[in-house]
Amino acid sequence: MKNTAYLTFFFVFLFAFSQCDKESGPSERFKLLTTPTWESDSLLVDGVDASGPGELLENFKGDAKFNTDGTGYFGIYEGTWRFAMNETELVIESTSLNFPLSTRIAELSITSLKITTSYPNVANPEEDIQIRMTFNAK
Repeated sequence: MKNTAYLTFFFVFLFAFSQCDKESGPSERFKLLTTPTWESDSLLVDGVDASGPGELLENFKGDAKFNTDGTGYFGIYEGTWRFAMNETELVIESTSLNFPLSTRIAELSITSLKITTSYPNVANPEEDIQIRMTFNAK
């Protein structure tokens, strides 16, 4: 009888221990985003290159670095970043931007980062412009 009580206690303890959250530390997506320095590959607005002089995404051209402390640089912008929506969105904020840039992460791998967002079209308020920025790990 005593052995049965010990055995029951042992299994209850084992079950409770196995239910503990085994993941400690940063998530895999956090590590993928913060490990490399990213180099802009394509910066598109409605499918057209918008990285040239005077274009909408000109200032995002170059390198981007997402530091583990939530700071970073994104082209010429310096600011902060954070994940949103269970790490499926990326929000970038800078005093140089008039608004937080909230994007959807279309792809995040060891070599590639692709983010997309919509932005109000000033010329045609009934349509949003579609932005797609892709980066490669350096």
